[in-house]
Amino acid sequence: MSEASPGPTPGFQVWRLSMKWRVAVDRALAPHGLTHAQYSLLSSLLAVQRSGALPSQRQLADHTGLEPLYVSKLARALEAAGLVERTPDPVDTRAVRLALTEAGRSTAERAIEVVHALLDQLLAPLGGLAGQRTEAFSRELATLLDVTLEPPVKE
Repeated sequence: MSEASPGPTPGFQVWRLSMKWRVAVDRALAPHGLTHAQYSLLSSLLAVQRSGALPSQRQLADHTGLEPLYVSKLARALEAAGLVERTPDPVDTRAVRLALTEAGRSTAERAIEVVHALLDQLLAPLGGLAGQRTEAFSRELATLLDVTLEPPVKE
């Protein structure tokens, strides 16, 4: 028998922080016509393209942590908005490559500025984006993100 936790569990706190962040980003990006998920795709695509790569939808799904089907849906919507180009992969006929249009690059760059300002607000209690506590917090988050989670096995 387990005893009730005296306060919020770390899992609950992670969930609440992720919801707080998602809502704040959605609100901050609404004037730019973007959702948090669309921003995640655009900003990740910009970062990958700056490294010289032209990622597939699947590679971008792996990079963002979003489901491949959701990335496909987002990419189609962003293509309809003129922010992303979707092209068939010349080698793998099942794959679709993604690239930012000029409008997409401009939108992504403006959105990144908005989100970084918001992130600096969130991290102000830890010393802001460049704070030592923020660096330590980021390392701890990376450690947790590296853990593979599997459903518990019933015996």
